[in-house]
Amino acid sequence: MGPCLLKCRWKSEPIVWELNGSSHGVVAPNYVVANHNPSALFCEQLRFSKKIMGHVIAVANQKGGVGKTTTAINLASSFAAAEVNTLLIDCDPQSNASSGLGLTKDPERISTYHLLMGAASAEEALQRTELEQLWIIPSHKNLIGANLELVDGERREYRLRDALAPLRERFQFIVLDCPPALDLLTLNALVAADSVLIPMQAEYFALEGISELLDTVERIRAALNPELSIEGVVLTMLDDRTSLARQVMAELKKYFGDKLCTTAIPRNIRLAEAPSHGKPALLYDVRSRGAESYIRLAKEIIAHYFAQLTEVAADATPELQGAAPELQEAATAEARVEIQGEQPGAEQPQAREAESAAGAPAPMDGAEMEKTA
Repeated sequence: MGPCLLKCRWKSEPIVWELNGSSHGVVAPNYVVANHNPSALFCEQLRFSKKIMGHVIAVANQKGGVGKTTTAINLASSFAAAEVNTLLIDCDPQSNASSGLGLTKDPERISTYHLLMGAASAEEALQRTELEQLWIIPSHKNLIGANLELVDGERREYRLRDALAPLRERFQFIVLDCPPALDLLTLNALVAADSVLIPMQAEYFALEGISELLDTVERIRAALNPELSIEGVVLTMLDDRTSLARQVMAELKKYFGDKLCTTAIPRNIRLAEAPSHGKPALLYDVRSRGAESYIRLAKEIIAHYFAQLTEVAADATPELQGAAPELQEAATAEARVEIQGEQPGAEQPQAREAESAAGAPAPMDGAEMEKTA
């Protein structure tokens, strides 16, 4: 099985993301950043299987000012720059993710509010951005009223999840920018999500607030969305020269283990300037430390995603648990082939030769079956 390779490069020199294939799936990520000319960007497509549904990531933390919107914008943009169809949904009434991608305030435009109230479909709400494979569903200040209007609504916690269901086959990644509160809007986002990414600063108050969010995640997992997982905790606005930052990092590593993202986002003036120009950091200044950090974070999440798919492939056929080992291995291999985006039928001639060599009869096609009959 060939390697799954993603190359994103500027025309002069390359930026390469490699997800190296092996007999056990995609397990070995490699990342190289070179100097580049920001005149034109093109990418060789990452081969996602069409059978893989969209992965929904909620960027959430009830504490404000920790970089949720900056993370949502730049993470989604990094996915899209890798030629992966990506959707960013602004679930915050402040609409900062919308303005950060260049959308002006328009009360007539379909927004997340209309999705939650059932007044429009998600397809109708899609808006294009400067990046070819990045779409956004914008927000509006009316969204604050949804907290009150949905109190007595039917399936109030599942409104966003139901609205996104038709889009999960169209987008490989859907990123939800949550408001800084544990209200019905955040609840809808967490119920709709497959995983939650938690941005936080390396400060004491951030440590206090994260325990409340984790408690909320556990409650949602128990009652509303048992599949919800922690995508990771990413440190933002990090100044690793301070002893406090190093102490907080050590505590988080001790508590979260490998759930603490290897990539940390440094304090960077370009990240702060980019929203005022209505651009993500990689379009505003791709050479900046902030832009490169979010590209590395996207790579890390993609690698984690493929590792999960490999585990799914290994457990894709529970009905064969009691079957012969040869059948279990064949079924797992077929699932892995589908994840890599190859044609399962391409390996059938080799399989038939192996069966014939072992003395087992090869499967008959339609003509052979008619002759036998």
